[in-house]
Amino acid sequence: MTEDSISPLIEASDITSLIRRIDAICGRREWDELIDLRDRCEEAVTRGKQLWAVSQFAEYRLALEAPGEVAASVMTDGRGRFALGPLWEVAASSHEWGELEAYVKVPTIRALVASERSIRGDVVDESSVDGGILEVPVTLQPWEPKYPTARYTSDRATFPDDIFGLEMNWTELGEPVDRERNDAVCDTMMDLVKPWWEDSLGKAEVITVDGTVEDAIRTLGPHRVRLVDISLQTAFEAMAWAGASGGGHGRRRGTPSGRVGAWWVLLELLGYDDVPEDSSTLGDEASDLRWVLWDPGDRVGGWNLHIGVEDPTDGLAWVLSAVDAL
Repeated sequence: MTEDSISPLIEASDITSLIRRIDAICGRREWDELIDLRDRCEEAVTRGKQLWAVSQFAEYRLALEAPGEVAASVMTDGRGRFALGPLWEVAASSHEWGELEAYVKVPTIRALVASERSIRGDVVDESSVDGGILEVPVTLQPWEPKYPTARYTSDRATFPDDIFGLEMNWTELGEPVDRERNDAVCDTMMDLVKPWWEDSLGKAEVITVDGTVEDAIRTLGPHRVRLVDISLQTAFEAMAWAGASGGGHGRRRGTPSGRVGAWWVLLELLGYDDVPEDSSTLGDEASDLRWVLWDPGDRVGGWNLHIGVEDPTDGLAWVLSAVDAL
């Protein structure tokens, strides 16, 4: 591509033709050429040209398809705000840890990329990242599930939600009970869906009661719901899925962030103020907890998370209801 061939497209803000050029450049794997196009579009934006979407698309393709060193170069703060997902997650979805490890220098992004690659099956040396950033181990523990991850392609992203295909049974609920004061468990459950109600158009409510999950749901409002008991692993999948997302309009946080959110819900339930040195036994410690997914019966699309957990030993239950539009 010569300067003369691209300048008219930039000056005309011809987004369609510039996107086609990006596709062609990626097909030839001419990454320096793509970086040059990105830079020139960014310069044009400073002159009032509406080409920010083109420059962001170029960076998305660099993260997704370029070699590790080049992909890592776009994983910096402020980059990719309007991309299909965080650029570090985009890059980690298509590059193994060994391709990126030497080039990802920013400690926070390094920790996120390492965690994403561990979630996707890579073996990551815990000592190669700052453990204080995410706080939870990079390596998946024996009791954790295989987390649902985002899939990025050249023109789209998909975020699996197969966990919500479980068969539920209608359940009639009893009388409401008194609510307890919101506690740290409530706070961590709300944090899972914070972008839904803070950055998007959603709403969320969480309560705790002395009683069962059914008591908590009824106290929240519904008289009759669909409900299914689930394992700790399925609960973690659901919480991580929600915590990774931005809902309908918020910015996606990425699977590692969702995983961290799920961990803190469990840690608060088990009474931990910090992540224990040996986390491999948390699954056994949580064996008495009862987890449910429930549905008020009127879901018609969009982002939804209705989850509850019950501690039979202490006679307490917590329920979260969160919805957001597409």
